[in-house]
Amino acid sequence: MDVPLPISFADRVVWVTGAGRGIGRAIALAFAQAGAAVLVNDIDPVTAADTAATITAAGGAALAAPGDVSCPTDVQTMAAAALARWQRIDVLVNNAGIEPVASILEMTEAAWDRTLDTNLKGTFLCTQAAGQIMRSQGRGAIVNIASTAGKAQPLYLRSAYAASKAGQVGFTKEAARELAAYGVRVNAVCPGVVVTPMTEHLRHDAQQMARWMQEIPAQRLGEVADVVHLVLFLASDAASYIVGQAIHVDGGKLMA
Repeated sequence: MDVPLPISFADRVVWVTGAGRGIGRAIALAFAQAGAAVLVNDIDPVTAADTAATITAAGGAALAAPGDVSCPTDVQTMAAAALARWQRIDVLVNNAGIEPVASILEMTEAAWDRTLDTNLKGTFLCTQAAGQIMRSQGRGAIVNIASTAGKAQPLYLRSAYAASKAGQVGFTKEAARELAAYGVRVNAVCPGVVVTPMTEHLRHDAQQMARWMQEIPAQRLGEVADVVHLVLFLASDAASYIVGQAIHVDGGKLMA
């Protein structure tokens, strides 16, 4: 049986959104290390350029593509940039997202709309743009970075985020059903609590840490590498029969 491991993305083009920092940056760097050319998106031009520069300094191929994933014009510009440089897109990772903290009774409509626009509409727009290219190629892989908050795990004071991630999980399944006919696989990764700057303030709360350790069988928080490894696997030919799944990366906190 021919199993393509270790995973290589030589001659593949990968588009990563929200790749200027955190998990998105780590995903972009990992794909580059595995041989891919990477279209590096972030809404912040400085961080997008920094990630791209880090890749090229290490001998890889990258192009910074700053832009707002919720803006159709920006999304089309990103896709066109990849085609102009490399003539294809093989993998899309929909990672861009925001997580405002506010109660339902106090959240502004603008904050709600911005969260759904970025996290859910952005996933749709980028999937549509990349999917059209992948359809013409007859193959491709899309990995959406969702969250356990989009499954059965409530997340206090983050109703907009939870709603957007639940929508992202549902969108993943329907996109997988539609795009499979064109040789395009769509899956989602649902991280739990991961050690990133976004969770730093909570990790300094001893009571919160104690609660997490009671809830997580693995008895540790997730590391960025835990997410990155699964993303690369799902995007690779080694996962060719995995379609429409939303896989938890949470140390066993959710088991359904």
